[in-house]
Amino acid sequence: MNKIFIGREKEQQLLKEYIDSDQSEFIAVYGRRRVGKTFLIQKVIGDGYAFYAAGMNKVSMRIQLKNFMQGIKKHRPEMPMATTWLDAFLALENYLESLPEGKKIVFIDEMPWMDTPRSNFISGLEHFWNSWASWRDDIKLIVCGSATSWIINNLIKNKGGLHNRVTHKIPLKPFRLKECRTYFEARGFRLSTKQIAECYMVLGGVPFYLSKMNKGESVAQNIDRLVFADDGELHDEFQSLYDSLYKNAANHIKIVTALAAKGKGLTRQEIIEKTKLSDNGKFSLMLEELESCGFIRSYEPFIMTNGRQASQNAEQRKSTDTLYQLIDAFTLFHFQVAKKADAHNAHFWSNNQNSHIYSTWSGLSFEMLCLNHVEQIKMALGISGINANVFSWFGKGDQRSAQIDMLIDRADKSINICEMKFWNKPYTMTAQDEDDIEGKVSTFLESTRTDKNVIVTMITTKGIDRNEHSECIQREIVLDELFC
Repeated sequence: MNKIFIGREKEQQLLKEYIDSDQSEFIAVYGRRRVGKTFLIQKVIGDGYAFYAAGMNKVSMRIQLKNFMQGIKKHRPEMPMATTWLDAFLALENYLESLPEGKKIVFIDEMPWMDTPRSNFISGLEHFWNSWASWRDDIKLIVCGSATSWIINNLIKNKGGLHNRVTHKIPLKPFRLKECRTYFEARGFRLSTKQIAECYMVLGGVPFYLSKMNKGESVAQNIDRLVFADDGELHDEFQSLYDSLYKNAANHIKIVTALAAKGKGLTRQEIIEKTKLSDNGKFSLMLEELESCGFIRSYEPFIMTNGRQASQNAEQRKSTDTLYQLIDAFTLFHFQVAKKADAHNAHFWSNNQNSHIYSTWSGLSFEMLCLNHVEQIKMALGISGINANVFSWFGKGDQRSAQIDMLIDRADKSINICEMKFWNKPYTMTAQDEDDIEGKVSTFLESTRTDKNVIVTMITTKGIDRNEHSECIQREIVLDELFC
């Protein structure tokens, strides 16, 4: 991975604070594959760790143990090879006790891979922390891994001996637009804000993906080389991504497949009907895992009852009303574009920049980009300090039905109804656009009977070309404002 380090100021500061504390710490750093977890930790601790080991993918317990012990035998070659994880962690204790006074950083990378079937890895880790490390004040145990669901279920939400033992958790998320721009500028790219947004809409702000961009090629050429060429580095990344996160990824993929076909989202029951999965605890866990990894979000629908907004009383609403919505750009690109590509067409994306596939995908993906930059949208609206919930909404009035892809319901008794347009130039409103917007607003007001102030807001790439049809737009936000 390119060694340019961008952003992560908050995460760096937190990790330094935890390492400098006067007590032992158990720190879990987690996030999706290739988001930069190891890079962050190495940036902060450098070579200042007392012990380092990295799990190996799809190898036996014996090889995992041998690999782990090699990290100890570098310093204590006389140490016998362990045959159980309990012995391996006892060997680690003995080695750490032999070191001089001062903090001792233990960094275990890709820990989930170490937990092979019937290995009792968790028992060995539990004994190491509970019976030894936690009683001291100098052990800084940092663990990470791409299998986010494993980290969450086995460490953060552990109900056994490691319950509440993780002292700090650092979820690492993909870059936002601002960080993407900083990254490209640092590498000498000269991309417009629209081109950077388009990269984000395909690659989702994942640093490793961005690092594979070539500044001597157009955005479309880069995507062709990475995704559509048979030997492209991201050609098979979709399957690898989900396989790296979940032991049995097929059902997770069924869920995101269903959600990719419904922009505003689906209820739990609708997902079950479309996927044919069983309605049980395992299904609930899969939804939680997908949400914790940032692939989907859950939200309560916006409903008004007798003039009172039910969504503000979420605790009183049935869980069956909850909607689940796909928000991962790379996953959406896979379903909307990559799966529809001509087989072995290495120039598919370059040749489809003016196609229906492109326009459909760009509209949906720009909406998703906006969903992932709600805080920036709130800043542009001047409401950063005001509590607000974000919804997609569908409803019916007496004359028509309407769908609103982004609705910002604010605590100051106002609602922004947002329209989003990804366009090459200032957007020119037509009579049809005006009629559609007025229809959405009237249907929304009729259906919800809200007494809040409704503000029609247009989010575009380069603004609106004002004309006789644009008077219905009360606020404008342009793409540049999402880079703050």
